[in-house]
Amino acid sequence: MAASGAADEGSTRRLLSAVSRRIFRVAWIVNGVGGLVTFASVGFLIPVFFDPDAASRLGVRNAPLLVLALALGGWVLTRLSTRDQRRAFTWISEGRAPTEAEHRLTLTLAGTWTKRLAITWALAAVAFSLINLTHSAGFAAVVLATIWLGAETTCALAYLFYERALRPVTALALAARLPERPIAPGVRGRLLIAWSLGTGVPILGVLVVGVVGITSADVDAKYVAGASVFLGLVALGVGLLATTVAARAIADPVTSVRAALDRVAGGDFEAHVEIDDGSEVGLLQAGFNRMAEGLREREHIRDLFGRQVGREVARAALRGGARLGGEEREIGAVFIDLVGSTSIALALPPTEVVRLLNRFFRVVVEAVEAEGGLVNKFEGDAALCVFGAPVPSDDPAGDALRAARRLADRLDREVRGIGFGIGVSAGVAVAGNVGAEQRFEYTVIGDPVNEAARLSELAKERPERVLASDVALTRARGEEPGEWELAERTVLRGRLEATGLATPVDRAESRLASE
Repeated sequence: MAASGAADEGSTRRLLSAVSRRIFRVAWIVNGVGGLVTFASVGFLIPVFFDPDAASRLGVRNAPLLVLALALGGWVLTRLSTRDQRRAFTWISEGRAPTEAEHRLTLTLAGTWTKRLAITWALAAVAFSLINLTHSAGFAAVVLATIWLGAETTCALAYLFYERALRPVTALALAARLPERPIAPGVRGRLLIAWSLGTGVPILGVLVVGVVGITSADVDAKYVAGASVFLGLVALGVGLLATTVAARAIADPVTSVRAALDRVAGGDFEAHVEIDDGSEVGLLQAGFNRMAEGLREREHIRDLFGRQVGREVARAALRGGARLGGEEREIGAVFIDLVGSTSIALALPPTEVVRLLNRFFRVVVEAVEAEGGLVNKFEGDAALCVFGAPVPSDDPAGDALRAARRLADRLDREVRGIGFGIGVSAGVAVAGNVGAEQRFEYTVIGDPVNEAARLSELAKERPERVLASDVALTRARGEEPGEWELAERTVLRGRLEATGLATPVDRAESRLASE
């Protein structure tokens, strides 16, 4: 246990360390690239709006300030981000459930950092516009507008990357507790972010440059073309990146749900999806898990139901409902009873008696179900087995005769030291649900059942241990009747007419050989 706890603690520490490194890289790379692209955009726009000769001078003035702004802003944001992570990840490090404040902070980290990033870029936009106000108010306005548009694009990309980097931690928080409502942009919101800020903003810049080129006669066409090409390349690159990240953020959870659905369709009801998204996509993942849990519970109940009443009876009830009443069916009936169960109970401890009965009934169930029959009920140390109901059979009598022979052989081999009697009969009986509306059971009532029980009593006194009625042989088809031989006729208890008795050929030969 201690080793396991240490391993879990180590894996948690590695997970948090990996998430922190990923967030650090995302923050510096996205902001660095965003700052450089914005700086280059201003450089391409200067010849369009102002004197081209001023581009180099203004670039030299602003470049050191850009580096200073990126370094200072990055340092401040990194410190704040580290503090947020320490507060948000404490519950994970300590291996406990999060408090309400920790839970909300963990799930809103991406949004919090993006808002803080937007404020930093806004301050930079104001600062650079004031610094360049000494050149001209128009240039300061261009700088302000360009940085503002660059900030929107950078913040949008940063949010998408933050959200993806935080997915392992988000999954832990959502596993601890689901929020009452989505706390992250959904599918529509992410696609709008990807399009408007990844493509719409650069395209807006292209349109502005194009309008200036059309309306201003003294602007050199090559500067307009250069600015348009640069902004177009930015739109292509940033738009593709933003769309790819947004698409993966949506596609990955949906793909995991689809894979889990395939597992459920294949009968694996233990399928589970990790919830790692705070939007309606995460609610979809949670909904799948609830559905899978319901299916597992339903399958468990169905399995228990099938074990109690028989799988075929359970399938029939689930398929068409269960109601009182029955119908006449052509059936084969096998009744098996232990010999000397009272003496066995006196000679063995109760636990050993139960173990012996379970071994005995396991063989009975396997042998009967192998021939398409149903163990309709257990009666202490006896069992009634039915063929032809509830599932119809082309040869219920033959199935019953074959099952009885194979059951006797298996009991001789696998449950040694016990005596038993098996009776087989066939004919028309009523099969259906008997009882009250509140509580009923599936059963079979009719002369074949009674006759099989009487034959079982008689078989316990015979060395062959298996007896079938002549009626069962006449109703059986195929080659199965040839496996039996008629012995004599006798009047069974409770009956007026004599019944022909048949025993399996191989068991009769074994008896003669032993004699």
